[in-house]
Amino acid sequence: MAYAKANDYIVPTHDLDFSTILAATHGEKPSVVQIRVDDVNPDAIGKQVIAALQQMSTDLADGALLTVDTNRTRVRLLPLQPRTLEDR
Repeated sequence: MAYAKANDYIVPTHDLDFSTILAATHGEKPSVVQIRVDDVNPDAIGKQVIAALQQMSTDLADGALLTVDTNRTRVRLLPLQPRTLEDR
């Protein structure tokens, strides 16, 4: 995470640990793209991921957590704020 932040990289992941790190550290960078599907094969999810990256490029440049799953894409700006019941 430190290397990605220092080099202004975006971290793609299939792991929830990165969002946990962002939440715990109140990090503003690096942006993280979580792919939350069972089949991460580019043939299965690639077009959806590319579309999400293009659509959310400004947010990702500023610092964001982008989550892509089968049914939807959502973005949360960094630093992550605690969620309330209304957010769910």
